[in-house]
Amino acid sequence: MRRKIIEEVLNNLFPNPQVPLDHEDPYTLLIATLLSAQCTDKRVNEITPLLFKLAKTPEKMIELSPNEIYEIIKPCGLGKKKADAIWHLSKDLLENYGSKVPASFEALESLAGIGHKTASCIMAHCFGIPSFPVDTHIHRLAKRFGLSSGKSVIQTEKDLKALFPKKSWNKLHLQLILYGRTYCQASKHEINNCPICKLLAD
Repeated sequence: MRRKIIEEVLNNLFPNPQVPLDHEDPYTLLIATLLSAQCTDKRVNEITPLLFKLAKTPEKMIELSPNEIYEIIKPCGLGKKKADAIWHLSKDLLENYGSKVPASFEALESLAGIGHKTASCIMAHCFGIPSFPVDTHIHRLAKRFGLSSGKSVIQTEKDLKALFPKKSWNKLHLQLILYGRTYCQASKHEINNCPICKLLAD
């Protein structure tokens, strides 16, 4: 019943959710997702056009120095670390994957700066592989909706995958992110303004 309520509300509010990070292909989504760590999607979407104007392929990216990349992306936070990761993963893609983003969790997670969440995003939205990337919004909502204990993002991912049909994962994770940002924020949460929490409480 709980799952059905959540699915019905999300499908009504967000019937066709889109990836919030602007991108053209798997490589540009990979870079944008890396930049989104501890940064808003809005800020990333302001910065990536500046970066991609200079370099939107691995070949072009490694022609820049990590410091040149840093000067562009530093408003996204963790600039030095992200710039170094972007340069090294681009070099790795060029040398080991024919400049193509690999369609495998193992290969993606071996790239500099790429963790399980980012790999899951790429697998879901570039290759259509059912995945359930858990960000801070989804982690919060899963606990608030009583779907997971909230002990860790790893546990939350396992719990959500067990609850919802595999075919819905790629769409559902986007719906939850949008819902969390719009109706079920971390602070100043008003249950009467949150359709799902209100229904679950009734």
